[in-house]
Amino acid sequence: MNDVTKELLRTVSELDGLPKGAYNIRENGHCASRNCTEKINIVSKTDKPGIDIIVKPGTKYETVYIPAIVTESDVDDLVYNDFYIGEDADITIVAGCGVHTDGTGNSQHNGIHRFFLRKNSRVLYLEKHIGTGEGTGERIINPETYMELGENSYMEMDTLQIKGVDSSKRVTEGTLAANAKLIIREKIMTHGNQTAETIFKVDLNGNKSGADVISRSVARDSSKQIFRSTINGNADCSGHTECDAIIMDNGVVSAIPELTANHVDAALIHEAAIGKIAGEQLTKLMTLGLSEAEGEAKIIEGFLK
Repeated sequence: MNDVTKELLRTVSELDGLPKGAYNIRENGHCASRNCTEKINIVSKTDKPGIDIIVKPGTKYETVYIPAIVTESDVDDLVYNDFYIGEDADITIVAGCGVHTDGTGNSQHNGIHRFFLRKNSRVLYLEKHIGTGEGTGERIINPETYMELGENSYMEMDTLQIKGVDSSKRVTEGTLAANAKLIIREKIMTHGNQTAETIFKVDLNGNKSGADVISRSVARDSSKQIFRSTINGNADCSGHTECDAIIMDNGVVSAIPELTANHVDAALIHEAAIGKIAGEQLTKLMTLGLSEAEGEAKIIEGFLK
């Protein structure tokens, strides 16, 4: 690994060198390193770029690392990763993508992930995105995630777009069976002329299924963000979406919710709050000795924590 790769892996996956356990590290469109365990197998697809991650039933307390790194200009990486989570399994998946370019050509990663959670399984999915480099080419990351949550399964997604990504479009869709639960926490920071679009769609098909989707974002300079969320309540279920955003300078944020209750016992809620940093918060921090810029940074840090 070169220094750029090491730094990106450290940032998006908190890795210093190769991890223990199961992992697949992708660099510039190719597998750079892979390891399987007794209970987690990783197999290359034969019909398209990507891997199948197969977790045996009953697997507990294991972590799978699947970061993707782009370190060169003029790379357009597309990968299909499918996760098969066996019954009663309980695992953590650490993904993340870092895109770096020092040239004039664009660097792009498109990751299409599908999750199939069997009965009583649980997944914690952690994903960070970052763009780095001094080049004029754009750093583009477009993740797509599709989930099928079986009976009494649970999935929690924690996603963070740190900085430096010029353009991103995140599509996340889920279908939930009886008693399944989906928790999504998204945090995004954009600046300059960057754009970020998020599209969530959840179908609550099973009785007592539930989804909780919360997005927090900061749009600085002339950046633009769009948050679209759709929840369809097709059973006795509960769904909640929330978009909280801070706009600064000439930033623009749009929140576009859609809730459809197709069952008399579907309980669906959407909340949204978009605005600038409260003046009294900033004034209070400045009276404690912080400059205006330091106060703004402190407020943003707490907001996105």
